[in-house]
Amino acid sequence: MASLPRAQPMSPVFLAPLIVACALFMESVDANIIVTALPAMARDFGHNPVTLNIAITAYVVGLGVFIPICGWLADRFSARAVFRTAIGIFVVGSLMCAASNSLGVLTFARFIQGVGGAMMVPVGRIIIFRAVPRADLVRAMNYLAIPALFGPTVGPLVGGFITTYLHWRMIFFINVPIGIYGIYLASKHIANTHEPDPGPLDWFGFLLSASGAALLLMGLTLIDGSLTSRSNAIIMCAAGAAMLALYVPYARRKERPVLDLSFLKIPTYHASVVGGSLFRIGLGAVPFLLPLALQEGLGMSAFHSGLITCASALGGAVSRSTATHTLRRFGFRTVLIYNAAFAGLAIAAYGVFHPGMATWAIWLIVLVGGIFPALQFTSLNSMIYADISPRDAGRATSLGSVVQQMSLGLGVTVAGLVLHVSHWLQGHQAMVWSDFWPAFLVVGLCSFASIPITRRLPPGAGDEVARGKRA
Repeated sequence: MASLPRAQPMSPVFLAPLIVACALFMESVDANIIVTALPAMARDFGHNPVTLNIAITAYVVGLGVFIPICGWLADRFSARAVFRTAIGIFVVGSLMCAASNSLGVLTFARFIQGVGGAMMVPVGRIIIFRAVPRADLVRAMNYLAIPALFGPTVGPLVGGFITTYLHWRMIFFINVPIGIYGIYLASKHIANTHEPDPGPLDWFGFLLSASGAALLLMGLTLIDGSLTSRSNAIIMCAAGAAMLALYVPYARRKERPVLDLSFLKIPTYHASVVGGSLFRIGLGAVPFLLPLALQEGLGMSAFHSGLITCASALGGAVSRSTATHTLRRFGFRTVLIYNAAFAGLAIAAYGVFHPGMATWAIWLIVLVGGIFPALQFTSLNSMIYADISPRDAGRATSLGSVVQQMSLGLGVTVAGLVLHVSHWLQGHQAMVWSDFWPAFLVVGLCSFASIPITRRLPPGAGDEVARGKRA
């Protein structure tokens, strides 16, 4: 099979992913910095560190509220304009986080960041999808992923250093220069394209789905009773679930719903969104659980835990550098089935850590543990567009991004709930390492749960994207 021509440095295959990567880098650094700083922030706000998962969930709620309309906004006002505005909103939210003086203010500021993130990453993917030929999509996604890998590497190190030796408030100022540079690059190099007739926005469907997702996820996060009564949390969960249940028949009747569920009839899209969401529960839990376990369970400083957790990003870099070759050799179906098991084992393996374990052994396990989840993540993100037409890219991205982000947020919620139950059952006064291993085990098993869905794919599913040729 002839190899694809190498992308030139100034070609769309190179430039579009690089520009979007600036936004991903900013988001990734921010996400990895805040989880490293959670124990220090909890002390300042007078809360249990696990309770601060509400700040992470608030970001996901912002995504859940505004992601459904990002495709319509990109089609209506141009992807470039929406992309630049989203970066600006995210920077403003970062400054608000730095100035927060209570958990409530921090939670609201994280919600504002989520509003920016809701448009920034999905619209960035639309920009890539429209600028890059179908056969070069996997390579483009790798160009997008490689710069973004510096976020998980730099975030824990810089966040841990600043939190340990300076103050956690300073970590949010890092987003400012990155955001300004991203706006400049987008203005100079991204074409101002949009759909000529995106149609009217489904406002009722938007309010129904967004409110349902927000209430359900916030209710699940608050159900431990630490910030509100369990009865209030249960009411929120019930109301959110009811709204989402009502949205399903509504979307089937609506000609152009804000979240078009008909895309789930496409096998590759269904496996990537539904099956991938189960894997992403574990993926979303690890950045929250691991720094917390190292600091609260093993007594490490924020900087020491940052040195450990950045190893996962290094493992991810190794995995992504070989992702294109792996997918061309084996195809989506084989990779996603077997690698889901490896990724689940890698996540669950963090539960073997214990006090007195050699630091080099912990670092090595975290390094290897970053390889398989990164391959799964890259493969799922590439396969989602395998059978989607360019005209449908915006609407398909909206649904896929909502489910993806909600599942990542659900991972934080599930991890927090299991950790809370484990701590309560074992009767410890303070958090110790033995409280954490059940949480790692549960979220690791979620990756295995995606295998039955992926097995339904035909052997040649998505070969045009995976192997650069038509199946």
